[in-house]
Amino acid sequence: MRFKGIKIGVALTGSHCTIDEILPKIQELVDEGAEVYPIISYAVDTLDTRFGTAQKWKDALKKITGREPINTISGAEPVGPKQLVDIIVIAPCTGNTMSKLANGITDTPVLMAAKAHLRNLKPVVIAISTNDGLGMNAKNLGLLINTKNVYMVPFGQDNPAGKPNSLKSKMDLILDTIEYALQGKQIQPVLVQTT
Repeated sequence: MRFKGIKIGVALTGSHCTIDEILPKIQELVDEGAEVYPIISYAVDTLDTRFGTAQKWKDALKKITGREPINTISGAEPVGPKQLVDIIVIAPCTGNTMSKLANGITDTPVLMAAKAHLRNLKPVVIAISTNDGLGMNAKNLGLLINTKNVYMVPFGQDNPAGKPNSLKSKMDLILDTIEYALQGKQIQPVLVQTT
């Protein structure tokens, strides 16, 4: 089991169309021996969408991890001082969360957990899923790629013809990216074809 004894914070943000794709990856982490701490943004905590209800996601996370999701800023703040986890994975990471993280804004549980974790010089892995990664958010993506202790799950354009600014990580590379990040390395290549 490649993650035996590793504590992993898995933070989900409001790319609701991608959450179903992330849940099996969380199960894989558990199956590989990880102790997983779920963290959710306010959007995941409260919004019911055509992709599923907020309660559905929270129930699934609790079933997989055996833990209630951290869903408040005050609940996420101890991640840093208590050194709760060894690594945090934000998957899916929306453009909104990406831009706030790049600019030091801490107004959701996910951002608080990431900020608190980064202050301990520990790794944060980002699996992006955003419609504006090559639009207004391109500069924020550039900042994060060049930020110490931030690692990217390889990504590419998921629909170049229909949504030319849209970027999405290859979610099947989340576990491999975590493994590299725990060694202080960025998995390569970062830019991949996703379609």
